[in-house]
Amino acid sequence: MNLNQTEQQQLDLITRKVEAGERITFDEGVFLDEKVDILTLGALANQIRERKNGNFAFYNTNIHLNPTNVCVYRCKFCAFRADLKSPRGYTFTDDMIRERVQEARTTGATEIHVVGGLHHQKKFDWYLNVVRVIHEEYPELHIKAWTPVEINWFSFMTKKPTRWVLEQMMEAGLSSMPGGGAEIFHPEVREQICEHKADAESWFEVHHEAHNLGLRSNATILYGHYEQAKHRIDHLCRLRELQDETGGFQTFIPLAFHPENTGMSEIHKPSGLMDLKVIALSRIMLDNFDHIKAYWIMLGEKTAQTALSFGADDLDGTVVHELIYHDAGAKTPEGLTVEQLHRLINEAGRIPVERDTLYRHIVREGADWSVGEPILTSAAS
Repeated sequence: MNLNQTEQQQLDLITRKVEAGERITFDEGVFLDEKVDILTLGALANQIRERKNGNFAFYNTNIHLNPTNVCVYRCKFCAFRADLKSPRGYTFTDDMIRERVQEARTTGATEIHVVGGLHHQKKFDWYLNVVRVIHEEYPELHIKAWTPVEINWFSFMTKKPTRWVLEQMMEAGLSSMPGGGAEIFHPEVREQICEHKADAESWFEVHHEAHNLGLRSNATILYGHYEQAKHRIDHLCRLRELQDETGGFQTFIPLAFHPENTGMSEIHKPSGLMDLKVIALSRIMLDNFDHIKAYWIMLGEKTAQTALSFGADDLDGTVVHELIYHDAGAKTPEGLTVEQLHRLINEAGRIPVERDTLYRHIVREGADWSVGEPILTSAAS
């Protein structure tokens, strides 16, 4: 790292702020992104990670359901979507949903993660029914479903407010929300990669309303395409601002762009160093988020494992039946066993802890489980 005297002084100031638990500004974040080497970023991020979560690394036992890939939008970065008449297009029936839920029960999953395409021939009631069928089949299973892009689409379809849509979903069994659809908030980039999709204002409106209703949610970023340092740091600062207001975000998940089979296939996939840099920057900037997740499906097991020393404290989970990123060329398995997750965490020198979606301890005997005490972090204390 070749810094001039002024830059070194700035890094020294930032280091003191990190050690003191003080907030890093937008300009300081851009400086870290553009000028500071990955090992220094990792050391700063790891300080915060261990201050908040000690030596623990969290995971859950979960299963995915993508009930349809037919989608009205044509986002350039997406390899998952299909046209209605495409041979790739599919839509789950109620019986197919029940079969997936029974698999979740058999494997001892505590969570089902539900996201999919915006099928223009399916009414709101069809999407509502997906949640209802899951909940009726397995009431104990936590349903984490529908990104703000989907909620925004449901509001558009029904001509009803966001709050009404969320209340209907909660009544059907919705328990929390994932963080997808964030991509990059800055319009300079967002308009290039998903111009017709719900904008940043709509994304934040949905999460704000969800938090006011008592729903917890996650947040994401899609990096490694057209964005620059200023766009990444702007994205993190916007999330931090809403978290200051509501405290409703649980986890932040950086998502590496996979160009294969997308309309942006000319772009090279982010390097492992880039992955670790974004993880570390996220931990440094998001001082009011308890958890940073290294999503092994996108990062690969080795990078995700390394990320546990660069700010991440969570590996997600067993993630059975994930399709969206595998359609974009992810070469990772379509699921890991609990034993494999434990091995990854132990080899990284961390202590594996199974959690539920709301970060409570899971007490487990094989496929049977119960929810234990909340996991305490320094941010929550």
